[in-house]
Amino acid sequence: MSISRREFIQQMLSLGVSAAVVAAALSILDCSSQPFPGPGSDNTTPPPPPPPPPGDAAYLAVARGESPRAMVEAALAALGGIERFVRPGNDVIIKPNICVSFRTPEYAATTNPEVVGALVALCLGAGAGRVRVMDNPFSGSAEEAYPTSGIEEAVRSAGGEMEVMAGMKYQDTAIPYGQKISHWPIYRDILETDVVIDVPIAKHHGLARLTLGMKNLLGVVTNPGALHTDMPQKLTDLATLVRPHLTVIDGVRILMNNGPSGGSLSDVKMANTVIASHDIVAADAYAATLFDLQGEDIGAIRAAAHRGLGTMDLDAIKIEEIPVGA
Repeated sequence: MSISRREFIQQMLSLGVSAAVVAAALSILDCSSQPFPGPGSDNTTPPPPPPPPPGDAAYLAVARGESPRAMVEAALAALGGIERFVRPGNDVIIKPNICVSFRTPEYAATTNPEVVGALVALCLGAGAGRVRVMDNPFSGSAEEAYPTSGIEEAVRSAGGEMEVMAGMKYQDTAIPYGQKISHWPIYRDILETDVVIDVPIAKHHGLARLTLGMKNLLGVVTNPGALHTDMPQKLTDLATLVRPHLTVIDGVRILMNNGPSGGSLSDVKMANTVIASHDIVAADAYAATLFDLQGEDIGAIRAAAHRGLGTMDLDAIKIEEIPVGA
């Protein structure tokens, strides 16, 4: 009798098996929707890099236009379609940036709701059994932030679910490849689900310089403030374990200054861009160019590339740029 990745994890955890042992054991399962093997136990060995795209699909896609939904659809089509990542019956978690409860979408502090809604619709159209959207705001409650961001309405209109991240679901978890952090409380469902889609908004950050796909992963842990010291290495440690299957960066409106929460429309630039890749490092490196920066200018991107989590060498990969009509 076959067993799914999620069922295997749930059964092992219920028996008291540690998260590290479960992760190592995943390599023996047929986890066709999970592109990365489970982490090993030797943190001197880098985790496996992202796999190459199938066939003639782009490694990274960049769509530009005026319709967020159309840009998402075009970018995913260039990568080989959402079906490359989501299979019938899959449990999908979409992780946008909903960092505060007091900013509406035009301030570019939170992910564009149309981008998130489009992804929900695509996943359900591919036969996903369940699509949940969640984040843990650092200011205000999720109950306040979800509707203010516009994401709650977009998700529900598309047929998805908004989940408030429950404190009881955070579990102290081993990070076998960690060099600065060897364990941290991580939201259990993020590690157990079939597919994780990381959907940050591209914006300025006072400490990290930019907050993009890797920085967005702080929304799945407790006490993220403690990871702001030596942030590049700690974000890289976290990214060795929390490895989204797909990263879609919202560059519709980007926050050029006073991030991460902004507050002035004068800091917002209409970039009308959506970036997508299975490689979070490549996606972040391309997003940096929206701010006239390169991947090596951002500590987390540089650290993750050096650790082998992806590539920041944009000249070495196939990038498809797609103009999208209104």
